[in-house]
Amino acid sequence: MSSIPAKIFRSISSAFINRIDVSDVDPAETRLKWDRLARHLPTAFGVRVQPDEINGLYAEWLTPKEHMDGKLLLYLHGGAYVVGGCDMHRQMVSHIARAGRIRTFLPEYRLAPEHKYPAAIDDAVGVFRSLLTTGMQAEDIIFAGDSAGGGLTVATMLALRDAGDPLPAAAVLLSPFLDVTGSGQSMQTRAGLDPWFQEKDLSIIADHYCEPHQQRFPLVSPVFADIEGLPPMLIQVGDHEILLSDSERLVDQCVAAGIDVEFEIWPEMWHVFQMFTRKMPESHKAINRIGSYIQSRF
Repeated sequence: MSSIPAKIFRSISSAFINRIDVSDVDPAETRLKWDRLARHLPTAFGVRVQPDEINGLYAEWLTPKEHMDGKLLLYLHGGAYVVGGCDMHRQMVSHIARAGRIRTFLPEYRLAPEHKYPAAIDDAVGVFRSLLTTGMQAEDIIFAGDSAGGGLTVATMLALRDAGDPLPAAAVLLSPFLDVTGSGQSMQTRAGLDPWFQEKDLSIIADHYCEPHQQRFPLVSPVFADIEGLPPMLIQVGDHEILLSDSERLVDQCVAAGIDVEFEIWPEMWHVFQMFTRKMPESHKAINRIGSYIQSRF
């Protein structure tokens, strides 16, 4: 694996990220830009990709050559609830699947602003329930998600808990976006350090995703939720990202609620740095750590 030191890669990534802004006025144009970029991201060696459809949603199965029988990772992609999908996340998720030796299901939930809250949560809940109808057991499934997908992962578990549904065995959160109000201290203390996500994006993303009076709803911003009864979690976050406080507050909630949580703050890393697994050794190590955690839960 060829790799680039993080400080050099930060400047390279910042240059192209600034050309593709999730806060663009036209979300459709932003999606096209990301899709063009994503076509150049190859999947992990030895991971088979199979297209599928579930509840009217496009999805893909990512199956490593070596994987645990009967176990599944349900991955909810990030993208500020506005962009993202299989093309954008297939590469990173395929590396997670291989590291965890686990078959992975990657669905494309409905995106905002065409489909506002609670459409994405309804889709994620529906996908999980549909998987259970195939004979899978909840305890054989782990949830995972990055950024908005991390927030969606927590919101989905809350919705399932409140509906009396069974919960997955565990959850893995990568730089989770858990507070659309942007009330965390790291919004100021990490301002200017994160090349991937900026404070100015938040109000636009929030307007796309939900109505103003919904921003503090527990399923919109899970930092304001009662998380009692949720399963164990692994949370990875970069020390240089403005969403650091989102993760820190969730960890405090987990400790208070007696939930087993493993929390990793990666020095000098930024939002969803795991995306660059083929370019930075830190990203590669983080994904291997996720793989070890997934295997340990089973």
